[in-house]
Amino acid sequence: MTCPICAGETDPRYRPFCSRRCADIDLAKWLSGAYRVPSEDPEDLEEALEEAEREARKPH
Repeated sequence: MTCPICAGETDPRYRPFCSRRCADIDLAKWLSGAYRVPSEDPEDLEEALEEAEREARKPH
């Protein structure tokens, strides 16, 4: 099995990761919202559209 972050060989102590560093990177992605579970809830879809509109109005 390879580490899902860096593709290195996994370490049984940090499985499925190869190191504490890769485990922490994965945790940070979850905490920042980089990983998301898809939703079919109409309220969630409406909120996502509003957020996209706000981002589109921002000057780049």
